[in-house]
Amino acid sequence: MRHVRQTIAVLGTLGALLAASAPAQADPVDDGRELLALYCSDCHAIERTGDSPHAEAPPFRELHLRYDVEDLSEALVEGLVSGHPDMPEFEFDPMQAEAIIAYLKSLEEFADSE
Repeated sequence: MRHVRQTIAVLGTLGALLAASAPAQADPVDDGRELLALYCSDCHAIERTGDSPHAEAPPFRELHLRYDVEDLSEALVEGLVSGHPDMPEFEFDPMQAEAIIAYLKSLEEFADSE
């Protein structure tokens, strides 16, 4: 019985150490911005200001004027396809899609506050 208690104590201590050393939960808005910077910024303006590098690519801060950005989540996971021949197809995992939506919503909130 003493060994069981010692094992439980050791496991509890290890669990506490792991929890304390784990990185803080990332901010989905920041994660979404990083994903868009990596995959989309060659063509789209992804920030609160600025023009899109590709003239036909809408700035992401204006997407909420065309779509309910929440509705884009499924398309981001299943494969985002555009009728535009220059745009590649993208697929994101559900957590990435959630982060992208969080970032797009932050742009929408900024635009609405101006």
